[in-house]
Amino acid sequence: MQDTWGIPGPTFIGYYLVALVAIAIAYAIHRRVRYRGTPGARLDDLGPQQVAYLSGGDQLAIYASIGGLRSADLIGTGPGRTLTQTGPLPAGVTPLDAAIHHAAGRGARTGELRQDQWVGSALDELRAGLERRGLVISQDAIRTIRLWAIPAGLLLAIGIARLVAGVQNGKPVGFLVAAVVGTLLLFLSTARTRKVPATTTALSGLNSLRIVHRHLSPRQSPAYATYGAAGAAMGVALFGAASLYEMDPAFAAEAEIRRAALGGGGSDGGSSSCGSSSSCGGGGGGCGGGGGCGG
Repeated sequence: MQDTWGIPGPTFIGYYLVALVAIAIAYAIHRRVRYRGTPGARLDDLGPQQVAYLSGGDQLAIYASIGGLRSADLIGTGPGRTLTQTGPLPAGVTPLDAAIHHAAGRGARTGELRQDQWVGSALDELRAGLERRGLVISQDAIRTIRLWAIPAGLLLAIGIARLVAGVQNGKPVGFLVAAVVGTLLLFLSTARTRKVPATTTALSGLNSLRIVHRHLSPRQSPAYATYGAAGAAMGVALFGAASLYEMDPAFAAEAEIRRAALGGGGSDGGSSSCGSSSSCGGGGGGCGGGGGCGG
């Protein structure tokens, strides 16, 4: 029986796996380098909202600000689960605090804050500062990482085309199926990025901060009033929206704070889930006795 595309199955699967592993390793190295950040960058002088952004992105930064404002008795809730102002802003608040307090004066709801012009500008300013410190990678860097989806996608298309042709030609395709599945996983990995683009340095620093501030964890049932607005905001930043429920459950429910929006940051340290040949190589075994396992 004639070989599919004139290429024997064992030969095709061999070259295919080499290409797959090469792309996976190159992608993993590139991603790790990009996410490494500035070595030695410190987090101990960051404010709660900056820490919250590193831990959970825009939404958690908003929640941290809300936690601080609520602890200072500057916002509350009104009819229709809207936010309301309950006191004037003191001097020295952050731009995000000011933007959310202003939105509360207009009766905005928590879920609408990310679309608010002033809140959005404050979040952009927050992110830019973290990027300058090497704690967040830039959008340009994210786009270059995603470019690895192009070779992964092309290899996936070749694998699927070979698989279809092999089936039509009556060839065994067991190893090729596994390789194509591995390529699909690699493609999905390259096409996505972390929800929060914190660098490896930032993630390590967050772990240290959670140890230092473990007394603010909801599991410790802290008396947030003792730690003031900054302590309440830091509790939300490091341990998520559950801290808001611990601090003021009635307000958190009325303000429609999503309890599932927990802190904790990423865990991949900037590395790919397909960063090794064993995880994305579609199985490294041979084709056996020339059985045409590559279609």
